[in-house]
Amino acid sequence: MNVTRSAISHQLRLLERDLGFKIIVRNGNQTEITPRAIVYAEEVRRALSMIASSTARVSEHGLTGRLTISAPPGFVAAWLCLHMGDFLAQNPEVLVNVISSQNLASTANPEVDTFITFGRETRANVVVEPMMSVDFTPLCSPAYLSRFKTFNDLSILKNATLLHMLDFSDWEDWMQLSGLPAKDAHRGICYSDMNIVLTAILAGEGIAIGDTVLWHKELQEGRLMRPFAQSLHTDTGYFICTPEENFENPIVVEFHKWLKTRLEISRFHPKSEA
Repeated sequence: MNVTRSAISHQLRLLERDLGFKIIVRNGNQTEITPRAIVYAEEVRRALSMIASSTARVSEHGLTGRLTISAPPGFVAAWLCLHMGDFLAQNPEVLVNVISSQNLASTANPEVDTFITFGRETRANVVVEPMMSVDFTPLCSPAYLSRFKTFNDLSILKNATLLHMLDFSDWEDWMQLSGLPAKDAHRGICYSDMNIVLTAILAGEGIAIGDTVLWHKELQEGRLMRPFAQSLHTDTGYFICTPEENFENPIVVEFHKWLKTRLEISRFHPKSEA
């Protein structure tokens, strides 16, 4: 900001005087924003967003401005990054920023205009809309499955390399759903990113609990196979979560419209996605 620390402190004191309440408090070497200041900042951010929305609405040259989207890393890699070019072709004056979070249901980042989440969390002043359901089930490559003599037989898991995302929880839940001991899931390899898991599956390195919605193309092309019928997470899915102050933002509205249309095209005409 090219402003000295003392100048910032002076400006904070002036702002606190004008507002009539403390913005920050100091505990030793730690500086914290007061709860009242956090509420005030959220209200100011909401007002500034409304001003930005009004500016975009009256523009004579179509939509213009910035759109910041938050989405799970797997959704960004497997779907969103492959289609955003179409959105920009329709809205060339919009600057898009896509960020990812390992907290798949979080909507806490104040810099984000709209969130795509896996699962949902209860939070005030956020409009939540279901986007699509999911189907999580074991997936592997045909080459890997060919190592076993049987198909759709749970016994093949005894000798299979299990691939995990972060921890054993998905495989534990699937084992219990299938009548197997949860402890049978405690082996294999844990990765920190679902994209790495997908790379390992396609390379024939093992079998993982995967999303048949995001990996629909790989399944249709025969690069992945589904050995078993049981599915996890059928009671949840992906959601569009938008702070109320951004819900009528024309850029956000246009993105939501495009997203739903593009997902329908992908669902019913997967070969024409590119």
